[in-house]
Amino acid sequence: MRTAAAILSFLLAITLLPALPATATVAASPLPGGKSTYVVSQGHLKAASQQNWVRLGNYRFAANGTVTSAMYLWWQRNPQARQRTGTRPDGSCTTKAGGKQSRPRACEVLTAGGFTGSPDESRTGTYTVAGNVLTIRWKIAQAWTEQWYVRPSPDGRLARLDLKQSTLATHGYGYGSNAAFGTRRAMSSVKAFPGSLRQDLTSWASGKLVKSANQPFGHSAFRSCAATTSCLTYLQPSSNSACQKEGGCPNYGGGTRANISSIQYYLTMISKTDRRDTLWHWCTCLAMERKEFCYTGNSHVKPLMQIIDDKGAFRGWVGAEASFSTGSRATDMLAVLRISDFR
Repeated sequence: MRTAAAILSFLLAITLLPALPATATVAASPLPGGKSTYVVSQGHLKAASQQNWVRLGNYRFAANGTVTSAMYLWWQRNPQARQRTGTRPDGSCTTKAGGKQSRPRACEVLTAGGFTGSPDESRTGTYTVAGNVLTIRWKIAQAWTEQWYVRPSPDGRLARLDLKQSTLATHGYGYGSNAAFGTRRAMSSVKAFPGSLRQDLTSWASGKLVKSANQPFGHSAFRSCAATTSCLTYLQPSSNSACQKEGGCPNYGGGTRANISSIQYYLTMISKTDRRDTLWHWCTCLAMERKEFCYTGNSHVKPLMQIIDDKGAFRGWVGAEASFSTGSRATDMLAVLRISDFR
């Protein structure tokens, strides 16, 4: 039988045992919209500023509450010249059967400077989801917090991000799924997409902001070329507002005797291993004014990232315009846009 002293000694020994180290735990966090990989376009676009920028890339979310990004950056503070893609459509890409004016010009496609290379920046951060609001806190020297509304698609195969507020950005779009970022669709699938694609865009030009919404994007009008499967082209026969006499075509544009208001469109794959595409377009009369076959002036270059859903299907793009002028910053053209069937 134990004595009282022995019992007391035993209890003290238990009390004085060293405490076991606490097991490290990582808090699980719900993925935004249940999706891990998002393509994102965002920009700082203010009318009175000439320090605007646009970013385009991807966000990847992990269940432990961390997020990483890889983004291309175009900034008026550091303008970049247009870049060749190495893709030159041939003369077989006719918009309609026959007729010289139905054939887009066989020009090497241009894109925004740097878009054929690696992303300009990468970031890491943490995120939380409360209700339908995603909050991201980026771990960089400058405080940067973003909030997005998360909207699931009716079929559950996509989630959409609508920018709620941001420390640095003023406009933004994002789309996510559980398809890997390396999953993309060929241009033949883009052309064959059975749905209706519509565009929302906020653009900056000449110190003014212009917004357009719900604009149809006629992907089915584009045509494939015989020499390359990585490019689609379209010659829009005429335009009611672009390519007019007062828009830089005093001799050949719409409203002149020549009355040429057609637009050359090129839609090209940039990479086979990720989501990068690009859209390039310009007014035919602008090249004619310069006595050029392929226009070398301030054409529109719009890098794009494909939206891919959980089943690996093409659903559109998020994109940016980064068309820096060969003249002053006041004539740059920048934009943040989305083209999708889920808006």
